[in-house]
Amino acid sequence: MTLVLVVRHGQASFGADDYDVLSDLGWEQARALGAHLAAQGVRPAAVVRGTLRRQRETVEGMLAGLADAGAPGPELDAVRVDGGWDEFDHLGVVAAHPDLPQGGTASLDRREFQRVFVEATGRWALDEAGEGDYPETFADFVARSRGALADAVSLGEEAGGVVVAVTSGGPVGAVAAGLVDPDGTDRPTLVRLWERFNTVCVNSSVTRVLVGSTGTRMLTFNEHTHLDRARVSYR
Repeated sequence: MTLVLVVRHGQASFGADDYDVLSDLGWEQARALGAHLAAQGVRPAAVVRGTLRRQRETVEGMLAGLADAGAPGPELDAVRVDGGWDEFDHLGVVAAHPDLPQGGTASLDRREFQRVFVEATGRWALDEAGEGDYPETFADFVARSRGALADAVSLGEEAGGVVVAVTSGGPVGAVAAGLVDPDGTDRPTLVRLWERFNTVCVNSSVTRVLVGSTGTRMLTFNEHTHLDRARVSYR
């Protein structure tokens, strides 16, 4: 059997000049995750991440937490990089929203941005005909996320142990939706599942995917007890 731990990155830096950087809390979350994995006896045989900085820094924090707990994981230069785990271009999706307020996203506070984000991503996900001016279609995003999971499974078989894949909330949701409804062909149902998984995915949370003789199954979704134990916020 192969076990893949699909991890959402730690908290990024909303409102900063560069969003794609872990906040101080994000670093705490990543280190707490590493310490938690060590306490559970998890020794990653391989680690893979997307190309985004917040994903890379989450790996660095997680590996530091493992090492501090006396259970070092793979070296940083052995971590594989797979762009299939990247988040969808949420700024591009929001920019294509026809009802974007005058002044664009720069004029929005966090609550207003979240409202526009939900509306824009819903429109993007339901655009089956590909008529919107998007950097990537929802179907292509889902396909690459699931392809990244398949590649991580192959990596686990090659490495002979647990694989940790560090990604973002969107791909976590796409993977989870596909595992819950693997034969689903109804686009609205897929979108509803993805939206529900994506919107509740906690920073540094773990979704466990098991591959065995009966196929690929999601054992758990959105584990984040390590944050409670370390007294670290998940927001």
